[in-house]
Amino acid sequence: MKKYLYLFLGASFLFTSCSNDDDGNIPANIDAQNFMWRAMNQWYFWQGEVDVLADDRFSTNAEYTAFLEANTDPETFYYSICNNHSRIVGEDLATDRFSFANEDYSELVSGLSGISQSNGVEFRLSRIGNTDNVFGYVLYIWPDSDASTKDIQRGEFFTRVDRTQLTVNNYRNLLFGENSTYTLGMATITDNTISDSAKEVELTKIENQVEDPILIAETLDVNGTIVAYLMYNRFLSSFNEQLNDVFAQFKADGATELVLDMRYNPGGSVNTSRLLASMIYGTNTSKVYIKQRWNDKVQAEFSDEFLTDYFASSTGTSAINSLNLDRVFVIATEDSASASELVMNGLAPYIDVIHIGETTRGKNEFSITLVDDPANSYIYNSDREDNINAENSWGLQPLVGRNENADGFYDYTNGLTPDITLQEDLTNFGVLGNVNEPLLARALEEISSGTAKIDFTVKMPAESFTSSRLETPLKDNMYLDKPLQLNN
Repeated sequence: MKKYLYLFLGASFLFTSCSNDDDGNIPANIDAQNFMWRAMNQWYFWQGEVDVLADDRFSTNAEYTAFLEANTDPETFYYSICNNHSRIVGEDLATDRFSFANEDYSELVSGLSGISQSNGVEFRLSRIGNTDNVFGYVLYIWPDSDASTKDIQRGEFFTRVDRTQLTVNNYRNLLFGENSTYTLGMATITDNTISDSAKEVELTKIENQVEDPILIAETLDVNGTIVAYLMYNRFLSSFNEQLNDVFAQFKADGATELVLDMRYNPGGSVNTSRLLASMIYGTNTSKVYIKQRWNDKVQAEFSDEFLTDYFASSTGTSAINSLNLDRVFVIATEDSASASELVMNGLAPYIDVIHIGETTRGKNEFSITLVDDPANSYIYNSDREDNINAENSWGLQPLVGRNENADGFYDYTNGLTPDITLQEDLTNFGVLGNVNEPLLARALEEISSGTAKIDFTVKMPAESFTSSRLETPLKDNMYLDKPLQLNN
């Protein structure tokens, strides 16, 4: 008999591999730490390699309680577990750059659905020279957002918020704090020097915004070859049907090549990545897309059926519209992570994936949402919110597994390296979707085997230390959104 436990939303099932001692002996002031340790002991991918998470780490409840009480801040406690180095076997735990927590699990869950507070400006931030001062540059504007009605566009620069210079110490508060409305002070770059300008743009964040991840979908005639171009900026399952409709149009237009632009795509749903890969390559459901590897403690509890994802023939609602390609041109950069990299790696055993851009983020692990609901093995379930400890609202999003492609390859924690290296240029961003935008132009040149019509020399590489995407609850998370299927 098959039993199911939804990793994101769904039915409940008690996973009994991890013993739960009497929590009545745990003081209420360390409820959060108790939940965090137990949940991570059960699910964390590197549980067997972290000394403080060992099943035999504590010989008595008193010793365990003292360990929890030694750190009074839940957030610090959680990250100390994620970065514990007392026992390392195999992969260096310092590479866990992606597990995170939120003191309000409802905010975390909303973020995983793509819901956020936004004014519609996506941007990166970079230091000004060797100083602590910061400037931002606009990547693109959400359609139908507050910013879409204002005088601001891709390739513009800003240095100030409400007439205060941005720095490495204040940017979070000024740009991502409680202020729903702020004014950007714009700037210009001339001869590698950034200078403030008089232009100011007032922007207002709107609650409960969901970005349409399909920013651009069009077909281009390149010397007689019909090329589909898709700029896809997030893997959101709520837009699966729209994505499939885009590929129906690509097919109707007679596209025989595809440029998949994921330069700003930080990831999202694993299943949506599988659907996109099927729209590109094919719908043979006997061919392996990816396989999951969990920690040794729980791996054997899962069925082979659950652990293996095959290419899809349906979105669950409609038949997949596939281009059945034998190659794809992917624009990817350091902002491309998790599910974006998963598509590239999952397709690699079957078709030629020509990667144009930069080395990607290097996130090959997936996560699940954990809350203080021990009767449901700490897995968040929207139908069980009344069972979550009302005194502990913390939600965790730890790395719990790794994805391997059909060839068993998974080792890209340092990122996927490009076949054709080309950075964006602060002096020449270009218009997204335009055939002269440098990264798209480079892909089209490869497709047409022609001589370059533009100069690809990068005068000022567009580098950054963070982006607006990484400051949202969803960040660069890759999450499972299918039911857990156990052997028993």
